[in-house]
Amino acid sequence: MRTVAVVGASLAGLSAARSLRRQGYDGRLVVIGDETHRPYDRPPLSKEFLAGTLGEADLGLEAEGEDLAAEWLLGTRATGLDRTSRALRLADGREVCADGVVIATGAAARTLPGSAGLAGVHTLRTLDDARALRDELARGGRLVVIGGGFVGAEVASTAYALGLDVTVVEAAPTPLAGPLGETMGAVVSGLHADHGVRLLCGVGVKGLSGEERVDAVLLEDGRSVPADIVVVGVGARPCVEWLEGSGIALDNGVKCGADGRTSLAGVVAVGDCANWYDPRAGAHRRVEHWTGARERPDAAVTALLAGGAVEPGVPRPPYFWSDQYGVKIQFAGHAAGADSVTVEAGAVDDRDVLAVYRRAGVPVAVLGMNQPRLFTRWRKQLAAMS
Repeated sequence: MRTVAVVGASLAGLSAARSLRRQGYDGRLVVIGDETHRPYDRPPLSKEFLAGTLGEADLGLEAEGEDLAAEWLLGTRATGLDRTSRALRLADGREVCADGVVIATGAAARTLPGSAGLAGVHTLRTLDDARALRDELARGGRLVVIGGGFVGAEVASTAYALGLDVTVVEAAPTPLAGPLGETMGAVVSGLHADHGVRLLCGVGVKGLSGEERVDAVLLEDGRSVPADIVVVGVGARPCVEWLEGSGIALDNGVKCGADGRTSLAGVVAVGDCANWYDPRAGAHRRVEHWTGARERPDAAVTALLAGGAVEPGVPRPPYFWSDQYGVKIQFAGHAAGADSVTVEAGAVDDRDVLAVYRRAGVPVAVLGMNQPRLFTRWRKQLAAMS
């Protein structure tokens, strides 16, 4: 291959570029990113950066002096891919012809219909999002977080520590029931009540009120929650619309094999936009976690450079972590399909717990709250079982 283009300049794209060089690719390498920023770390955006304890310089993902001998085309997004020539069309009119393509365009935060143009309403996905929200939180006031997932919970935790009055609204009966299951989702989300943060569950949001600036969140049950600031944390959608018509199979992202290969030869996908096949589950899963974005590009690059001649391995069980109210939450595996969850160490009421999920007696996932040593041991066991 003479030219490889990596579309996406966040962690997954940077990891792919690094892996290409590490695996011996010495040809032309082009990295395309729609943001103007160099690659940066996203997890701190909802925590240390939002709290003001971490600066922008601390978010950089590139090591000092690191040089991948790449062409960086930043501040422009890809708008199309030619299935025959693998030519990438960019929004600024340029075209990049490549022999191999790594798709790493990530995901974009979902917004609340009718909220456009209303001051005080935020999503949190990018550095620019975090800058704007940080400036607002510094003024204090009443914050309503719509969505009790991990990003929403982290924002609530950070805002609570900053002294804001915080309410979390979650449409589902139990926050985090999707990734953690109902039992442990209730335990983890109990951290809100432990710290005096209001948690309203089982009720949807009808809309927002306010003329130029938001002043309340209107709930479907008729209640109104006063708000000076609103953060919408209702998930993300994979950024793959630019691939329509390219011949690449799309299904909740870019549909891939167990090594990231797409339906188009010479094209692989990694990161939040990639819906990889999971041999353990016998189904495709889109993993939106930092660890997957760092680790999986190695396998995808191997497949790309080998032209699919290498047998794909089994990806490690997905792993993610979250810091909320001073508690380190770690999870590995898949809770979906587990028929039991048992507490193996610690106490639920103390939010100091190690819980193991099993299906037909076989461990399939593990959750730790302030149990890093035991959790690491169990995570290794899960990986060894693959």
